[in-house]
Amino acid sequence: MKNQYRVHAALFLVTLIYAATYSLAKDLMPVYMHPFGIVTLRVLGASIFFAVAKQLAAPHDKIRGRADNLRALFCGVSGIGLNQLLFFSGLNYTSPISASLLQTISPIVVVVASAVLLREKITLFRLLGILVGAGGAAALILSRPAQATIYPHATLGNIYILLNATFFGLYLVLVAPLMRKYHPFTVLGRIFLIGALVAVPFGWREALTTDYAHFPPKIWAEVLYMVFFLTILAYLLNNWALKYASPTLLGVYIYLQPVLAVLIAVALGKDTLTWDKAGQAVLIFVGVWLVSKKPKRSPARDGVLAAQD
Repeated sequence: MKNQYRVHAALFLVTLIYAATYSLAKDLMPVYMHPFGIVTLRVLGASIFFAVAKQLAAPHDKIRGRADNLRALFCGVSGIGLNQLLFFSGLNYTSPISASLLQTISPIVVVVASAVLLREKITLFRLLGILVGAGGAAALILSRPAQATIYPHATLGNIYILLNATFFGLYLVLVAPLMRKYHPFTVLGRIFLIGALVAVPFGWREALTTDYAHFPPKIWAEVLYMVFFLTILAYLLNNWALKYASPTLLGVYIYLQPVLAVLIAVALGKDTLTWDKAGQAVLIFVGVWLVSKKPKRSPARDGVLAAQD
């Protein structure tokens, strides 16, 4: 029973960390830092941490074989490099609520990717869920935001977030076999190193030219939050909790994340919830629910809350 409480605590903390990111990142971008500069700090910090952790926890564990190394390469490119670059670029252009809602479609992408890559069967309910969820996402992407003057490039930002969720869904399907076969720190150390090689060339100039001397304490705290809490702590808590959490429990927290993101964004004055967004949210939620209806236990689906931002 105590362990179950710990699982809930870990999943809730991770969900809260992700939910707060949508609003807190708005304090950083673009006034103090640009998106790629934030990504550079995140992946470099996490790469160093997980490289050290791997040497301490599993010094002799090594990813072997051409197939596993190619899988790790794709996971690092899609799940870390492109995922991070697209997420912060999209969030820079769109509103926190829109970004959080579009992120929710990752389970739909997992089902589609599993059907294509793992030849898993798509039931009628899941097919309907894919169509409904896609309709909600399309309506959200193409809608004109209420704060059009604040987010003039919201459509582009929404497309980036959709691509981010797509790459994340593919990553979840492909990383699961590696997590089962090797120590988590071995996998995370490798994929973050690859992700850094992808992301840093895009963001090193932004990271170096940032005027850190004029950061107020609040901004420094948010930079620390992005590097430590959002990247390192979220990955660690997820990898532990996913060993014990059921798919049903994970589904609860999938829905909770955008709800918390909306509450935080509205409370901090970063966004407003309109009837249009509420309707689009309902379509996406219904789609995700249909897709997740009576799922078979699958490591790919069980990992749907793994670190995405």
